[in-house]
Amino acid sequence: MSHHHLAFGIDIGGSGVKGAPVDLAKGEFADDRLRIPTPQPATPDAVAATVGEIVDSFDLDKKVPIGITFPAVMLHGVAQSAANVDDSWIGTDAQRLFSKATGRSVVAVNDADAAGFAEARYGAAKGVEGVVLVVTLGTGIGSALVVDGRLVPNTELGHLEIDGYDAETRASDAARDRDGLDFEQWAQRLQRYFSVVENLFWPDLIVVGGGVSKHHEKFLPLLDLRTKIVPAELLNAAGIVGAAALAADH
Repeated sequence: MSHHHLAFGIDIGGSGVKGAPVDLAKGEFADDRLRIPTPQPATPDAVAATVGEIVDSFDLDKKVPIGITFPAVMLHGVAQSAANVDDSWIGTDAQRLFSKATGRSVVAVNDADAAGFAEARYGAAKGVEGVVLVVTLGTGIGSALVVDGRLVPNTELGHLEIDGYDAETRASDAARDRDGLDFEQWAQRLQRYFSVVENLFWPDLIVVGGGVSKHHEKFLPLLDLRTKIVPAELLNAAGIVGAAALAADH
């Protein structure tokens, strides 16, 4: 495959660092994914070394764009926060660090943004014009806003304050678990959350991701929204695919 249709994506999480080459025409892995456990403690130097190891494991042309997802707000490649990684990341120029570790130019983006972009380009929102909001329900609530195919980065819509609460502390999948809610009870909280979000953003489509989206038929039909709301399609591949696609667009 010519390198013009290939990019490489790396997804950094609290427990694993995963990487794979991505066929940009299809939005699918072009080779098997490699996973290495996230170093503990997950300091910048330790994680950068792991990223270097993953890139070196593949025979990549120097011109292949590399995109890396990171669990933080990323302003122009600099981490502004740190979720599930070491606090020493805050203020670290991750993009520069990863470029040095790999000997290549890389693009570093927020993990929810990468996954959301993948859904917009290749998944549940493919071909949808206008405003697409991708929301991942997990430990917290991640969000990605894509307008006419362009990402509006670093929306932190899990942290909207609703009824005096940080939204994700009430409506995330972790909150469902913690409070022992069945799907109907949880759907009432999701209803409140998505109603506020649709009234603020008037999206054309809402896509719901995160592991719990596998059970979408148990809660999405219970929601009564103006906006069409559908489950995500790429699931575990979304971060790697989205990072690769964003790097290729860069």
